[in-house]
Amino acid sequence: MTKTSEASGRQIRLWLGAGILMVLVQILLGGITRLTGSGLSITEWKPLLGALPPLNHADWSHSFAQYQQIAQFKKLNSHFTLADYKGLFFWEWLHREWARVMGLVFIIPFMVFLLQRKFDRHLKWQLTGLFVLGAVQGLAGWLMVQSGLNDTDVAVSHIRLAVHFCLALFLLVYLFWMYLRLQADNEPVYVSRPFRLLTVLTCLVLCLQLIFGAFMAGTHAVLYAPTWPDINGTFFIPSSGITGGFLLRIIYDPLLIQFIHRLLAYLLCVLFLSFFLYARLLPARSELSGPALYPLLLLIIQVSLGIACLFHAGRPNYIWFAVLHQFNGILLLLSVTAIYRRIRTGPHNVSNSL
Repeated sequence: MTKTSEASGRQIRLWLGAGILMVLVQILLGGITRLTGSGLSITEWKPLLGALPPLNHADWSHSFAQYQQIAQFKKLNSHFTLADYKGLFFWEWLHREWARVMGLVFIIPFMVFLLQRKFDRHLKWQLTGLFVLGAVQGLAGWLMVQSGLNDTDVAVSHIRLAVHFCLALFLLVYLFWMYLRLQADNEPVYVSRPFRLLTVLTCLVLCLQLIFGAFMAGTHAVLYAPTWPDINGTFFIPSSGITGGFLLRIIYDPLLIQFIHRLLAYLLCVLFLSFFLYARLLPARSELSGPALYPLLLLIIQVSLGIACLFHAGRPNYIWFAVLHQFNGILLLLSVTAIYRRIRTGPHNVSNSL
């Protein structure tokens, strides 16, 4: 088969759309798992045998005993009872179980479509790459968990957490890109080179911001300066007493991580406003004048949620503000991806070029 038919394309889009939603839910479950400190509650990796949770008191006691051997229990949760542990266990188990369900949702229809020859050659190899990404993501998740299974660390490495998170975002964007490719009405829009460069720059800064968002979550940096617009009374680079070179502090200093996260947010405000104005002030018939508004609105919501996270840091409802902040950030990334997917540079009539 050399070309995906229209009927097959609809079926594949439905499948990919379900996959996009499932990956999005999985990322949010990962965020909840991190924010509740549940990620180290399961100390073994059993891709197949671990599908079922402990089914009796003896199994629960065995799992709890393994958790009691690591630093997180000894230093933070030594007061936990078995009932407390079950609450911690739930989110990590659900996160892993959802990954298993995703695997089935992806592989079973893939095999059916493959046998029915519904994929063109290009799409078949793209989807094969999807499974490679999924396997790498699963391995990265376990390596992240392993970084906290010791006698010293009470949490996983925030660097490995950022890698795990970024791989998940790449997987999501990869799926979304293929979904857009199969849309019949996804006609290209010809733009000027400066507008395309502005779009690329905005995407790059947004990706960097998401990385620092993972650093924020991994180091609990929000708790070090729950103030706004200042950072514990200063507007300049704060000092937390961590020594080392500037590059080392960027990775490990919670206050500096938060400072950079805020600076990138302000830079994104400028970029997205420029993006919106550029699209709106150029030819009225531009097909991007309307869509360019959505990322700007999402950014306003994102900044508002970020400030809300600061003001609610350490409170019981903080976790839900943080999850909404993460969710909206992902929507922001997808909205920019959708626009970038359509734009092209090259000769076109003046009324439709930016």
